[in-house]
Amino acid sequence: MVLGTEDVTPTIFWFAVSVGASVQLDDLVVVETQRPDGKTVTFYGLVDNVRKRHEGVTFESDVEDVVAGVLPASVSYAARVLVTRVDPENFIPPQPGDVVRHARGRELDMALSADKMKEGAFPGGLLADGQPLPLNFRFVNGEQGGHINISGISGVATKTSYALFLLHSIFTSGVMDRVGLGSGQGGTSSGRAIIFNVKGEDLLFLDKPNNKVADKETEASAAKGFAADRYTMLGLPRQPFRDTQFLAPPRSGASGDAIVPNTDQRSEGVTPFIFGLREFCARRMLEYVFSDSAGSLNLGYVIGNVEEKLFRLANVQTAPGTHLSVTDWRPDEQTEIPEGIDWGDVGDIQIKTFDHLISYLEYKLLEENDGAGDKKWVLNQAQGTLRAFTRRLRGVQKHLSPLIRGDLSPAQAEKYRPNLLRGAQLSVVDIHNLSGPAQMFVVGVMLREVFEHKEKYGRQDTVFVVLDELNKYAPRDDSSPIKDVLLEIAERGRSLGIILIGAQQTASEVERRIVSNAAIRVVGRLDLAEAERPEYRFLPQSFRGRAGILQPGTMLVSQPDVPNPVLINYPFPAWATRKDEVDDLGGRKAEDVGDDWLR
Repeated sequence: MVLGTEDVTPTIFWFAVSVGASVQLDDLVVVETQRPDGKTVTFYGLVDNVRKRHEGVTFESDVEDVVAGVLPASVSYAARVLVTRVDPENFIPPQPGDVVRHARGRELDMALSADKMKEGAFPGGLLADGQPLPLNFRFVNGEQGGHINISGISGVATKTSYALFLLHSIFTSGVMDRVGLGSGQGGTSSGRAIIFNVKGEDLLFLDKPNNKVADKETEASAAKGFAADRYTMLGLPRQPFRDTQFLAPPRSGASGDAIVPNTDQRSEGVTPFIFGLREFCARRMLEYVFSDSAGSLNLGYVIGNVEEKLFRLANVQTAPGTHLSVTDWRPDEQTEIPEGIDWGDVGDIQIKTFDHLISYLEYKLLEENDGAGDKKWVLNQAQGTLRAFTRRLRGVQKHLSPLIRGDLSPAQAEKYRPNLLRGAQLSVVDIHNLSGPAQMFVVGVMLREVFEHKEKYGRQDTVFVVLDELNKYAPRDDSSPIKDVLLEIAERGRSLGIILIGAQQTASEVERRIVSNAAIRVVGRLDLAEAERPEYRFLPQSFRGRAGILQPGTMLVSQPDVPNPVLINYPFPAWATRKDEVDDLGGRKAEDVGDDWLR
């Protein structure tokens, strides 16, 4: 019953737990009270604190005498409730003595506002008592809100694992069919996901079943007292991702047709991706080579000017291929010709490598006209700024040369050009083997292409972008072209059908507008000092303290329909997250498949 010894308010109250009953943190409860006119007001809430203490004793040492039976005392078992909903919205306090009970069935739906979600609900995990937590897809797909942000300590908070579970739930729960987004052109799903893999090769096996999932789910269900495995309780199939493609950068040093992905654990089914040199110029990719170009206005001006010149140069190319042909670079006008330059019949030079392109820019900016440079390229910029520009290009040359090539045939260019918006439902872009500058380049270029595509064609397909380490790509204090793209996605993406599922260790180090635009906020294990930062004020104080002891597979989820966060757990991945988890036997045991099959 609602306690009368503690203040009772419309938003917080305490209740006494009856003898023989049990209440734990995160239980959802309901209480009904009567207004003076006889009408009923129902309060739904979440237990955020429980405590027991002896009543009728004075000193702390009295506990020994109570246990020994010398002193008479009773145990007070009470719980505090944070109200999540009042129906109807008459914000009067409950009456001391009102009966409090567990929320089940329709009452649970009311407590979590599932009745407002209707057909737009999809499971976001299991509550402590095994009931599914409904998430409102309309606050994910951009209809009423958009974006998901996940925070937590690396390796412990399991941020990527939960992001993958959410994708699995969205794609297999049928929610996209129920809200009218189930099929696109040709009968394919209109929902697509792009995952940038930045840590190891763990995400290159998402299409393979996990050989540990059955045992792990059996153990988890037994430990939590569930009658079935968690996939069954959530109404989701226990299966890997079905419609997938895997992209990886090419192995350095490959030439001609010998283009293979730079992966160690898996090569079958992985396609290398390459940007054509002409495409690099025509699509204005130069700015993404400089992750901090905005730090210098003069340098930014040079980058913009050179980018425009290369754009015009690429647009006048008529010969097939991915190279650039130039006529204003003569052997008698320079002291050294870069090795490998091809000469055409009429004196044209075919630039086929990123190295050659840099040499051409060095000539136009610093060497032509006896060191004065081409006035149309230089535009009265100081030599120091021009040299800083070329020096930075040389600094990233070895990192980007395998990715930007002009020696591909048209067929090869089409084969190896990354295409994330056609074909597979789930695209994994593996960039973990790339250096920092190359990772920034790939993420920036691909995100901008997706954004420009959606600007042109609108919301007809919903694209989910999963990006970890947001504090690296969109830091709070620095600016960069990549950060600008992420800001555009965060602020305008939901209206275009681009949903960012971003993750980071510390939300306090990420651009505030990106984090604040996320409709659904998720927190795993947090450093306690980080948990006290303003970015986590959406968590009540009791939840901030608990964030420091959350175990892997447990998250705090906040969504607009429910004013307080909810603790959930989610199932072990049904897809392999590393090579040794791949179930090559299709769920059978080795002794059942036979020696012939194994050989």
